Amino acid sequence: MHRVRVAVAEGVLDANETIARANREDFNRAGVTVVNLMSAPGAGKTALLERAIETGLGGPRIGVLEGDVQGSLDADRIAHLHVPVVQLNTDPGFGGECHLDANMVRSAIPELPLDEIDLLAIENVGNLVCPAEFRVGEDARAMVCSVAEGEDKPLKYPLMFRSCELICVNKIDLLPHIEFDLDRLLANIEAVNPGATVLTTSARTGEGVGAWVQWLSSFVAE
Repeated sequence: MHRVRVAVAEGVLDANETIARANREDFNRAGVTVVNLMSAPGAGKTALLERAIETGLGGPRIGVLEGDVQGSLDADRIAHLHVPVVQLNTDPGFGGECHLDANMVRSAIPELPLDEIDLLAIENVGNLVCPAEFRVGEDARAMVCSVAEGEDKPLKYPLMFRSCELICVNKIDLLPHIEFDLDRLLANIEAVNPGATVLTTSARTGEGVGAWVQWLSSFVAE
C-alpha cells in the first residue's frame, strides 16, 4: 500500500512538471518573468506586493495572479493600484486545494495580458507546505515569513525555505513588542538554505521595501 501511494504522488508531480514546462514556454515567448510568491497566511505577501507596485518598480510593468481558496479580497486590493490582476480560486472546479499547481495556472493564462507586462507575480495560496511542492512555470520563488510566526519555521517547514531564492522576514516593526530572536531565525534559514537572499522588511513602515523592489527589478532585467 505504501508503494502505491508513493507511485501515485510521483505521477502527480511528474504530470505537474510537464505542465509547468509548458507554462514556462508560454511565458518565455511573451518575454514575461514570473515570480512565485509564497508564505503562511497573514505573513504580508499582499502588503509587500502593494508596496512594490506603488514604487513603480523602476520601470518593469507588473501583473498579478492571485491564488486563494475563495474570495477576491487580495485581488481587489491590487486592482486599486491599476495593474492587471487575475483572481484564481481553488475552491470551484479544483476542490479547494491549499496551493496553486501548474494546471491551475495554465487555466488562468488566457486571462493574463502577457503582452502588457514584464513581470508576473503569482501570489500563491497561504500555506507553508503544499505550494513548495508544485512548480507552476516560474523563473524564481520568493517567500515571506513574519516575525510573529516564530524562529523555528525554517526547521519545521524546510522545503518551503529551501526552495526559494529570496526570503523576506516581514513585520520587523513588531520586534520591540514580541519575544523573538531574529538572529536565531536567520541562523535557521542559513542552516536549510545557505544560498538564499534574505531581506528584513516591514510593509507597514516601508523598511527594507527598497531592497525588495530592487530584487524584483534586477531580476526582471536579467
